[in-house]
Amino acid sequence: MFFARAPAYIRPFMQKRSLASVTSEFHIPVIKFSKFRTAKSNAEKKETANEILSGFKNSGFIYISDHGIPADTISSVFRKSTKFFKLPDAVKSQLAWEDPRSNRGYVGIGRERSTQSTDPQEILALREKAPDCKQSMEIGRDWDSEWKNKWPKESDVPEFKQTMLEFFQTCHSLHVELMRSIALGLDLSESFFDHKIDQQCHNLRLVSYPPMKRVSLEREGQARGGTHSDYGTLTLLFQVGGLEVMNAHTGTFIPVTPIPGTIVINVGDLLARWSNDVLRSTLHRVVAPPSRTVTPAEAIAPLRQSIVFFSNPNFDAEIACLPNCGTEAKYPPINTQAYIRTVLTIVCLPEPCR
Repeated sequence: MFFARAPAYIRPFMQKRSLASVTSEFHIPVIKFSKFRTAKSNAEKKETANEILSGFKNSGFIYISDHGIPADTISSVFRKSTKFFKLPDAVKSQLAWEDPRSNRGYVGIGRERSTQSTDPQEILALREKAPDCKQSMEIGRDWDSEWKNKWPKESDVPEFKQTMLEFFQTCHSLHVELMRSIALGLDLSESFFDHKIDQQCHNLRLVSYPPMKRVSLEREGQARGGTHSDYGTLTLLFQVGGLEVMNAHTGTFIPVTPIPGTIVINVGDLLARWSNDVLRSTLHRVVAPPSRTVTPAEAIAPLRQSIVFFSNPNFDAEIACLPNCGTEAKYPPINTQAYIRTVLTIVCLPEPCR
């Protein structure tokens, strides 16, 4: 997505972060989250919490296994997502994403560009040269009084709405547990974040990256999803390949290989800011998995799908650097909704990606 014309109080955080030190050995740990969920003592919980904090301090990313979400549930969401994206463009376009304040609805192929830039001219150049080659469907809390979700007809994708709303709640519950582990890892009370995330101001994103000629992805600056960081607390990623994370020590990108049965979790900008940069919001991008053919001129980047749950604090929450995360606050307090509405400016592109 574009980060266009961010106000001065946001730009320093978006453009350059004075982050906690990182070791030269970049590592994304696999953490058995059931150890936290079934722990019989605070000491046992704290042990897992420290593992999670260590991963977030070093790379900003972790894998969690034994997370409590059944494989059949995740498979069902992917199946419904696949059926949705197979609908005719004319049907999907009736559900088009319209307003950055809502963050709901369908976004067509080539109409979005992920970037950290806040320079209008640079953003304009990027949008003309290398839009993201993907389509997505954005879903928020369904009871919102101001912004409504856009749902396909039940006859077009049976049980789509029910499946996505149930999965939204499932992901929110996991987010609450993860934030409790982070609270313990930061030496706060386990429930510290509970009433700061209970309004479920999250975004469930279904993403489909269509098959395309690999030469199209070899244009300068082109990617399935451009280099960016996420904006909220935690992102839960159910992926099938293509994610790369920047090693902050070397500046190189490291593939995040899918591990069956795990969810990839990463820190967003607001949680990094909340923790006074103790936790790392890491740049990442999406590239094409290996081709199906070996002929360079005909190589095809295959279809890729992912399910992403962007977790956020309550819109009315004040994000102020925690006093036990360093002796001096690096950022002034900021309102969640004001921040998110700034960074969620998506510029619609006139032409699809080819």
